[in-house]
Amino acid sequence: MLRWLGERWGNPSSIHAHGQEAREAIEEGRARVAMLLGAAPQEIVFVASGTEANNAVLRSVARHDRGRGHLVISALEHPSIRATAGELEAFGMVVTVVAPEPSGLIDAGKVAAALRPDTRLVCLMLASNEIGTLQPVAEVARECRVAGVAVHCDAVQAAGKIRVDVAALGIDSLTIGAHKFHGPLGAAALWMRPELELAPLLLGGGQERRRRASTENVAAIVGFGEAALHAAAELDARHRHLSSMRDRFETGVRAIDDVRVHCQGSPRLPNTSHLAVAGVEGEALTIRLDLAGFAVSTGSACASGTVEPSPTLLAMGLSAEEALSSLRVSFGMTNTMAEVDSFLTSLAEEVSALRRLAPPVLAHPRLGRGGLR
Repeated sequence: MLRWLGERWGNPSSIHAHGQEAREAIEEGRARVAMLLGAAPQEIVFVASGTEANNAVLRSVARHDRGRGHLVISALEHPSIRATAGELEAFGMVVTVVAPEPSGLIDAGKVAAALRPDTRLVCLMLASNEIGTLQPVAEVARECRVAGVAVHCDAVQAAGKIRVDVAALGIDSLTIGAHKFHGPLGAAALWMRPELELAPLLLGGGQERRRRASTENVAAIVGFGEAALHAAAELDARHRHLSSMRDRFETGVRAIDDVRVHCQGSPRLPNTSHLAVAGVEGEALTIRLDLAGFAVSTGSACASGTVEPSPTLLAMGLSAEEALSSLRVSFGMTNTMAEVDSFLTSLAEEVSALRRLAPPVLAHPRLGRGGLR
């Protein structure tokens, strides 16, 4: 990316040599991203984030139908889907939310049962960004195809970690983001079937075949393409490395009393583990682990700053207390087994310290007596 951060500066929409050099770099990145998805390059629309892509798809459907019709989403969806669906509902669209099973999986039959004659779109993410479960997208897409309903899939959390093939999934549109597989922040893509029309979210320019106005971020797209190239070549090796660390962690965490790993029996991403630590507030544990040198979270980074229980976990049937005591642990390609072991030691120490500090009975403003502080 470095040469596109100063040394080279052409606007890819310009016809002079500097601009055409930038255009060539963008198209190479587009081809690499398309290869990762089993798609054609012209089907890729570069955007700034998965949030933008998700918003663009939902708003495009709403604009096409002038705010009418019916939308089906899962309760697992990223906030960029949930919040946009909520806004569209306020403007007259009918929205059905399908809750996950306690396994963390959406029942494809329940999605099919939610379809109506006026259903315009179904949104189902490929992998949960909180609990890591892999959803039955292909099965849902088959049901929707019979009914003539389009399916949008948020695959931001999945791409680069598991194989993502748009043809095999049978969907109509899909979102991915570069930073989830070691690419740069601020680079994402929307894939759409070529016969579909996208009402642009951003207007005022002819970029991206008039599907997304704005001068392209050449450096970010170049980095996105490079990350996609490496991910495609290393996918099997990455899966083995990530799953071995996750499995080692989940075996080791059994030594800590009253810790429950969620969705272990369900198909999951190889790098994600989600657990509830009884008697400990997840946010307090996250802060202590950060001070010890470990970056974990209590859920989606897009929902950080809130102390409310995760809607995803509540939809799975977890109590508010268990949801607030939950922790998401994920592993990257640069992590090692030695770091997993070191993390397990620190986790046990911090859990023990927090449990010693916690009063045995406490009134919580939301949970009542006996709740978490």
